[in-house]
This record gives sequence, C-alpha cells and structure tokens, in this order.
Amino acid sequence: MKATYKKYILIFKQASGTSRGVLRTKETFFLQIENKGKKGVGECAVFRGLSADDVPDYETKLQWLCKHINLPKEDLLRELITFPSIQFGLEQAFLSLESIDKFTLFPSDFTNGKESVPINGLVWMGTADFMRQQIKEKLKTGFTTIKLKIGAIDFNTELDLLKSIRKDFSVKEITLRVDANGAFKPIEALEKLKRLSDLELHSIEQPIRVKQWQEMAELCAKTPLDIALDEELIGVFKTKDKAQVLASIKPQYIILKPSLIGGIQGTNTWITLAKKENIGWWITSALESNIGLNAIAQYTYSLGTKIPQGLGTGSLFTNNIASPLQVKNGNLWYNTALDWRVNLF
Repeated sequence: MKATYKKYILIFKQASGTSRGVLRTKETFFLQIENKGKKGVGECAVFRGLSADDVPDYETKLQWLCKHINLPKEDLLRELITFPSIQFGLEQAFLSLESIDKFTLFPSDFTNGKESVPINGLVWMGTADFMRQQIKEKLKTGFTTIKLKIGAIDFNTELDLLKSIRKDFSVKEITLRVDANGAFKPIEALEKLKRLSDLELHSIEQPIRVKQWQEMAELCAKTPLDIALDEELIGVFKTKDKAQVLASIKPQYIILKPSLIGGIQGTNTWITLAKKENIGWWITSALESNIGLNAIAQYTYSLGTKIPQGLGTGSLFTNNIASPLQVKNGNLWYNTALDWRVNLF
C-alpha cells in the first residue's frame, strides 16, 4: 500500500465574513491511498485559526502518515489523535479505497439519488444590506431553515435584521438559527439571549468564548433560548474529557464538525455521550471541498437524523471539485446523472 498527499487552495467566490475575519482562500490537503491498482481519496481539511491541528508540523504529520500507511488503521488513528482533520481524511481514504466507485462511501438511498439531507441556508456576516440580500436569496431558493452568523456588526442592527425576517415569516414558515462564534461577553450574554428569544429562534451557537465552563453552564441553565456548543468541542481528544465537557456545561445541543473533532470515530463518540445526557446534536461541515462534503453528507444520512444539518453547498468556491452534490429547496442531493471530475494526483 502507498499513500501520497497534495495541498490545494480553495478560492472563495466572494470574501466571506466570520468572527475571525474575512476569508478569501481556504487551504486543504487531499490524501490518496493506492493498493493493488485501486485508489482511495480523502480530504484533510485543516481550518487555519480554528482547528486544533493548525500547527507548524501539520505537513510533517502528513508525511509521517504516508510513510507509515501500512501500519494497522487503528494504530494510525491513535497516533493522529491530535490531528483530527488528518484522522478524518484517513478514514475517508480507506472507505474510498474499499468502495465500488471511490466516492460511494456509505451506500444508501442518498447515494442512489432517492433521498436527500435537509440543510440550513448559511448567511455570512457583513453589512446589514449584504446579510439581507443573502437572506432573500436563501428564501427564494427554498430554504426553510436559515442560520445567521452574528457578532460582527452592532447587536441592535442584527436584532433589527432578525425582527424584519420574523415580521414577514412566522416560526412555522422559517426556522432561524444564529451563531455568535463566542462574540458575547458573559456579563451581557443572558440579556442578549432574552432579546433574541423574543424572536422565537431555534438556537444560538457558542454565545460566549470557549474555556469559560462555569459561565457557559450558568447560561445553559438559565437561557430562554437553546444553546449549542460548537468551538467548545474542538481540541477535546479523550473520551473522559468529552464526557466532562457535556456533564459540566449541560448544553441543549452540540454541533459536530468531523474535520475538527476526529472524523467519524470522534463524531460517533460525541453522539454516544450526548445521548446519555439527553443532549441534541446536528452535523456541520467546515469549509471542506466537495470531497470532504461528500463524505460528511453520506455519513450524516447514515445516522438517520431528520433535523436540518449545517452542511455546506459546495458552491462557495470558484475551483471546487466538480461533483454530483446539488442543493434543491433547502436539501442536499446526490444527483446520479452527474459525474465526479477529479484530477488531483
């Protein structure tokens, strides 16, 4: 067995605002495994500035993996525990190697094009006019769940924007989620959550910064609006530590990003622990190319969850990998009439 990797720079169609600044490009790595004439591919989607594995020796670890690819898979995953995006890329590559057509990792009615995965429409941070324009586009294309990133502009302006949506669309027509990316200060967070809850939102992701467990636990206990942990899960590698996070904070939901939390194995662990604590969950992509998005979508469908997921649409980048993934009426479909066009190695 032989393994190689290749760096790839994804280019945004338009600059996308987050609480960490404006994104114009996204670095990723493709891992290929060859065995007896067959090839498997996976994506190691490191997220600079967010991933726990955003470290100087990231490529050194990829080189180590390629050199030791013939070690048992479990030994490799254990060695890569602090490199969650590489773990996920390796899982994908092995599934791809074992599949019939390289890209059908979890055969199902989704990969047969018969069923879809419901997703939320994502509205990026920016000026009120820019965000309003995005909202109109999402509604026009059939999304019934919309997620807005907040915390970059004035809170009252964001509140007015949400009020304007609620004025035109009831909670039965549109489900609204917001993601604060840790933008609120603990002292002001509860009051802001109360004001947001008046608009009958579904939930808010990560209202305050990570590593403030006591403050977050108090918020989750008192909040009038369901709280979902997101960044709080990143960099928590051991099962006992994951259990402690959930037991200490007791959030209403957790957001699972396979590229950031240890791939399929890591995500399965979080789901098992969340069920024990009666905590809800959904899965979100993290700006992967269509290679990674395909793996996440197929895996998510296999879990049987019915609530809208936070999966990307593959349309953010000018140079994404051409794939059968398509978005129609707020759902992600695998269009079997379309082909993959991949020429990476």
